[in-house]
Amino acid sequence: MASPKLPSRKHDETIQTNMTAGKNFARLDGLSAVPPALRGGVVAIGNFDGCHRGHQQVFAAARAMAEKKGVPALVLTFEPHPRDVFAPQPFLYRLTYADQKAGLVEALGFDAVAFMEFSRDLASVEASDFVARYLLDALEVSGVVVGADFHFGKGRAGTPDFLLAQGEEHGFSVEVCAMLDDGTEPVSSSRVRDALAGGDVETANALLGYHHFFSGTIIEGDKRGRELGYPTANMAVPDTFGLAQGVYAVKIGLDGEVFDGVAAYGKPMFNNTRPPFETFIFDFDRTIYGKSLDISLLGFIRGQMTFDGLTALIEQMDKDTATARIITAQARPLSELDAALGFVDGSFG
Repeated sequence: MASPKLPSRKHDETIQTNMTAGKNFARLDGLSAVPPALRGGVVAIGNFDGCHRGHQQVFAAARAMAEKKGVPALVLTFEPHPRDVFAPQPFLYRLTYADQKAGLVEALGFDAVAFMEFSRDLASVEASDFVARYLLDALEVSGVVVGADFHFGKGRAGTPDFLLAQGEEHGFSVEVCAMLDDGTEPVSSSRVRDALAGGDVETANALLGYHHFFSGTIIEGDKRGRELGYPTANMAVPDTFGLAQGVYAVKIGLDGEVFDGVAAYGKPMFNNTRPPFETFIFDFDRTIYGKSLDISLLGFIRGQMTFDGLTALIEQMDKDTATARIITAQARPLSELDAALGFVDGSFG
């Protein structure tokens, strides 16, 4: 059984306070001390929430340009999400927090990801100053790749056309990607969120190009599942969690191992106020309170239901478990990226 390539993480928007580097990958906190080996590279710039197929067009173009130039390939992105900075409180259903985003960028073969702390001060920087301060002085870029919807700087004046002009003026290459799914409709994080909110896991995963995953820490629950014969690992989710309530077939990453399971979000027969995400891990008997899990969504089995008593509820849980066992056994990677993440067994292609 494959082991997940992503470390188990909490939902955490805290930016790393230093650079951490693996054998071939570096994670930078800001651009104040970019290592010389990473300067002069090609940089893909964007928020990249979800790193979906549209973003992957940007990533592929950046890697191709970097390979042609013989320079490093980097991703420059922002935390927290700009929409949350300008809202009274965080409201956005995040597809990927910083740690998940870094894991995806690494799996896509980049040399580094740099996280810039997004703030109102950063948003007020003139677009020309952003280019001079960060792209030229800090990164010494030889190329920049963005999506057609990317804007930066004060008043969002840093349009793709502005960036193309800056590239001509300062001598770095610029490529703008349309990020279309079938040549006509843009792939967007909003489309993925809408699909997940509607229980359409298949469409969400198709737009992502991999099985959507999220992470969290196991907390103590009400132990009701154990009484029903289905002890669950309960994961607290953020206030902004926008997944449809219902039952899912899932893969679970835990301490470098992958397990199959069935999960439920929502408690329509009990207290349904901010319910945890509850996962029954097949053929598993360990105490894992305080551990971090990665949950990969394979399929949506059904929406929430209420039952006339616990017997009917248990009978439905038995049916859900049987369905989830079939889905998890038949699951295959959706792409090379999905295979690299390591949740789903089987050979790509």
